[in-house]
Amino acid sequence: MKIAVTKVSAVSDKQIYVELENGMKGVFDVSPYWERGILRELQNPVYFQRVGIAYGAVTWPHGQDIAPKTLLKNLQPTLSASH
Repeated sequence: MKIAVTKVSAVSDKQIYVELENGMKGVFDVSPYWERGILRELQNPVYFQRVGIAYGAVTWPHGQDIAPKTLLKNLQPTLSASH
């Protein structure tokens, strides 16, 4: 079963707030991944803020993405929707 991202926003220079279509929501720390190839560009705080959604995945303009499966494994749940 594919689970899509329905909402995403940057909450710091390395974390994003994510809501999934299955109702899960939380904060995901991207920094453990940004030493890998194309993800290095995410270390730029201005560029990091340009996070969005494409085809149910978290994406950035130059082709970086984080699959919902990865988010599910490492999402820090939150009850607040204040993001």
